[in-house]
Amino acid sequence: MTETQSAAASTPSSDSRRFSAILAPLRPLLPYALRYKQTIALAFAALIVAAGATLTLPAAVRGMIDHGFTADSAGTVNAYFGAMIGVAATLALASATRYYFVMTLGERVVADLRADLFKHLTALDAAFFDTAKTGELLSRLTADTTLLKSAFGSSASVALRNIFMFIGAVVMMFATSPKLAGLALAAIPVIVLPLIASGRSVRRRSKHAQDMLAQAAAYAGENLSAVRAMQANGAQASTVSRFRRAVETAYEAAQAATLMRAFVTAGVILVVFTSIVAVLWLGAQDVLSGRMSAGLLSQFVLYAVLGASSLGELSSVWSEVAAAAGAATRIAEILSVKPKIVAPPYPTPAPARWRGQISFDHVVFSYPTAPDRAALRDLSLVVEPGERVALVGPSGAGKSTLFSLLLRFYDVDSGAIALDGVDVRALDPLDLRAAIALAPQDPVIFGLSVAENIAYGREGATREAIVAAAKRAQAHAFIEALPQGYDTLLGERGVTLSGGQRQRLAIARAILADAPVLLLDEATSALDAENEAAVQAALHDVMAGRTSIVIAHRLATVLEADRIIVLDEGRIVEEGTHATLSAAGGLYARLAKLQFDTERAGAA
Repeated sequence: MTETQSAAASTPSSDSRRFSAILAPLRPLLPYALRYKQTIALAFAALIVAAGATLTLPAAVRGMIDHGFTADSAGTVNAYFGAMIGVAATLALASATRYYFVMTLGERVVADLRADLFKHLTALDAAFFDTAKTGELLSRLTADTTLLKSAFGSSASVALRNIFMFIGAVVMMFATSPKLAGLALAAIPVIVLPLIASGRSVRRRSKHAQDMLAQAAAYAGENLSAVRAMQANGAQASTVSRFRRAVETAYEAAQAATLMRAFVTAGVILVVFTSIVAVLWLGAQDVLSGRMSAGLLSQFVLYAVLGASSLGELSSVWSEVAAAAGAATRIAEILSVKPKIVAPPYPTPAPARWRGQISFDHVVFSYPTAPDRAALRDLSLVVEPGERVALVGPSGAGKSTLFSLLLRFYDVDSGAIALDGVDVRALDPLDLRAAIALAPQDPVIFGLSVAENIAYGREGATREAIVAAAKRAQAHAFIEALPQGYDTLLGERGVTLSGGQRQRLAIARAILADAPVLLLDEATSALDAENEAAVQAALHDVMAGRTSIVIAHRLATVLEADRIIVLDEGRIVEEGTHATLSAAGGLYARLAKLQFDTERAGAA
């Protein structure tokens, strides 16, 4: 590119477009601020008062200098100083008021944004979380929104104050000396245009720094959530080393962004104050020649310093705004993700009580993370109301996939799944999931009380109903033995409980749901023989009158089933009872024999 082309490319219109492009990511946040118009109005009123008070000070200084410090002017000087104290008090009160309202607005905007962002995350489907890292999402929910708080809080406060001060100072400079003001303002394009041009680079570098920090946070979160596995495998040193490298990468990215901001700020300050010195020298010549009084020059210089310092502060604020724009871009990336599993525009109303018939009709499905490998292949299955069906098969056969599709965590690639003849895609997912209770093999326990964990998703449940569910799940005895009983707070993911205790809480949660369809993913696998027998009896009672589908690995569960479905590589390969399938000599018979042999070896 030639010099002429370079000059043409850096026109005011192109710089204005760059300015708009840098601020564009922040525009979607304006509606959050506009919810609080009264707060904004009060902040602006305080801002105007503070700016006006500041701009009166140079005029008072000029009066003192031009009247001279003599005995005859002592009264006038005292009056000026008294007025300056009043102005200072007004400035202090107005500045504090402005700061309070602007910072409150920033906190309010970010609190609303965080709530909306978290709500959006909870609405995203399972396919999104199959690839997303929880730690990185938390970084966007916390660190990125904190940067935005600065943009709408302290940065906005400083920016507004300095914009008002700059405009006011420029107006008073022209009122004081149009010639000197014109010379001083000639330097503004030299200051502003590079500032705008550098904004995109600052935003890009800041976004990269936040990305690196988010990756470090994701790695830390993943390892801290599995700290026992890390310590058991002696991986502390390597984990710390990898995290240190991740933090160092984030530091280097942040350092690069800070260096860019520092250069921009230094350049702006140098140009601003060099121009002030030049104009001051010209003004001094006018004073020496009698064309201007010393007080008038002092007034102009003070206004010029106010304007220059305001412009200089705006340069650093601009860097912060550019960094906030980078954070806003990262948040916008999340908000732009649309959930694939949503309620139809006109969902089929849920009946007062479902019968519980389930049908899979020629279902074909591949996980989004492995689109070339089918998890289910042309699978058809009907489960009648109140029937107990056991799903058996090797790992990866598609058993858990059936549960995920029935709960509509994913949609089928082809075919259909129906509940009581209604395609699950025609239902509101909330209505569908309210009809299904799930007790997984690896239950999720939250850092809440025991009672809150059992009533998770059923916050209106009474204490009596919670205790009754716990008793039916054979959990009441160990709960009562806890320090605060049902009010005992459990550690994150229930780390203070045994595997069997966690499963019994999950079963109690499923019992409390009182849903017509019950899904059990080998819910007794972590229990000892005595507790397993007790919980099996409880489940036998709970499954009565309900459609129950059980993923079974142990024959004790299979023997209770009305029908056994054997899956292999996403297809139904066998179907029948334990006796008929054992006699058939197929896959089920081989799996049963393998389990029997394993149990005999263990007993020996």
